Formats: sequence, structure tokens, C-alpha cells
Amino acid sequence: METRKQYTKEFKLDAISLVVDQGLTIAEAARSLEIRADMLGRWIKENEADNNGQAFRGNGKLTPDQEEIRRLKIENKQLKLERQILKEAAVFFGAGYWVSVAVLTIWSFTLFL
Repeated sequence: METRKQYTKEFKLDAISLVVDQGLTIAEAARSLEIRADMLGRWIKENEADNNGQAFRGNGKLTPDQEEIRRLKIENKQLKLERQILKEAAVFFGAGYWVSVAVLTIWSFTLFL
């Protein structure tokens, strides 16, 4: 199985420049670069849709919004875990308190019998 070829951001921007700045058609530019025309067209659309310099970030490089969502998900998971621990502790210590009260109550009744 052949691995997918990965292109750098600079290569993609140069390919887009051939079409946008130099006036070549997508098919001509793709043929000269030995890439598929639909891929070059997708790169052009992605670059045009980008309005804050985030096009062609590469694998694993998140936008600021995506990074914030990731951070908030981690924080949310941590808070849920802490909340669950506190619930379990409240049940444990709460039950312990009532067991102690019951034992003391029974013990105090047996003293007076």
C-alpha cells in the first residue's frame, strides 16, 4: 500500500500562486506540478476561505478556537472527576457519621437498661 504524499505549506501556496497570480488554469498548474487538479482546486478553496492565516496548518496544529475547546474539554473532564470523588467521599463519610451515631445511641441505651 502506497503512503499518501504530504505537501508543505510553501508548496501549496506556490501552487495556488500559479493559478491566482500567474493566470494558469487549475488543470495546467496541476499538470505542471504533477498533482491532481481536484486537489489543487481544494487547496485554492481552503486558502480563499481562510481569513486569519490558518490555512495549511499541518497535522496536529490546532487553530486557537480548537485549542481552547481542547483545553476546556480537559478541564471539564478533570472537574467531573473531582466532583465524583467528592460525591463518593460525602457518601463514605456521611454513612460513617450515621453508623457512629447509631452505635453510640445503641450503646447509650444499653447502659441505662
